[in-house]
Amino acid sequence: MADILDQQQSTATMNTVLDDMAKYNHEQVVFCQDNATGLKAIIAVHNTVCGPALGGTRMWNYATGAEALTDVLRLSRGMTYKNAISGLNLGGGKAVIIGNSRTDKNEALFRRFGKFVNSLSGKYITAEDVGISPQDMTWVNMETNHVAGLPGKSGDPSPVTAYGVYVGMKAAAKQQFGSDSLAGKKIAVQGVGHVGEYLVNHLSKEGAEVYISDIHEDTLKRVADTYKAKVVGLNDIYDLDMDIYAPCALGATVNDDTLNRLKCSIIAGAANNQLKQEEIQGKAVIEKGIMYVPDFMLNAGGVINCYAEVAGLTSEWAMAKAEEIYNTTNLILNRSSQENIPTYAIANKMAEERIEALGKVKLSF
Repeated sequence: MADILDQQQSTATMNTVLDDMAKYNHEQVVFCQDNATGLKAIIAVHNTVCGPALGGTRMWNYATGAEALTDVLRLSRGMTYKNAISGLNLGGGKAVIIGNSRTDKNEALFRRFGKFVNSLSGKYITAEDVGISPQDMTWVNMETNHVAGLPGKSGDPSPVTAYGVYVGMKAAAKQQFGSDSLAGKKIAVQGVGHVGEYLVNHLSKEGAEVYISDIHEDTLKRVADTYKAKVVGLNDIYDLDMDIYAPCALGATVNDDTLNRLKCSIIAGAANNQLKQEEIQGKAVIEKGIMYVPDFMLNAGGVINCYAEVAGLTSEWAMAKAEEIYNTTNLILNRSSQENIPTYAIANKMAEERIEALGKVKLSF
């Protein structure tokens, strides 16, 4: 009887995973587990129509495997759209490693993860994301060549990501305030890790009034002291009277609760999946008079940087390509206003149009 119940439970779990994959139209999900190194990871390949699936690896202490699966499915779908709207010959994928990025890292774990990446034979190319450093990627690279963002090559993609967010934020300011100058604007940056800190640097240099929050007190203090930013509490940031809210940590911080509290004119940040439910909050921001800049378009600088490495292009090319985010932001905001469609839906449509067009090219052979 126990064997029958276990089999039924396993079947139900598998059906749930397949249903989740079908919901987002994923091609493949790989579950990675290794007792010897303690590795528990998931690799999600969403779409490879435009090319191999490139997307970073995130290390986070997820409460459950189901939570990790939901995150990696949403993140990998976002990578497909990000790469497509940026005009890159890449599909979308993502990986998550379950664990504490400050205490659970070691060479063996990342090398074992590298073997799983290598087993996909180039269908998935990994890079850095939240909780991952260039050093971690060098360990992965010992077991696979399907890695980008390595030291000595394109390196840490965070500076290019932050620059793209910065120029896109300026484009939104131009539309909302009449000028793209951020001098004197009150901007709250939630999360000052790699990308968030580089963004704070750009904002402080332009003379913005910067407020910051982060879960790591040591990082928070260092960034505040370095850039003369003002520290606010993790929960207090939503109640701040500000011009721009820049989420640069984890996703879903724009939800029904926070939208009732947010007092800002623009939402523009580096975090992925900022809208908890895009169909709901995507419309709600319009009703509140808030201009939402779609995250997967705005934070594309990092993957642009990685693509430059994969394609053998220069860092100058990557920065110039990231600067195009200013014009793409303008295009999305203008179309949203003219067609009376939420900005997220316009961005999705633009990405889907390119995927559909390239799909026809593949079908012609």
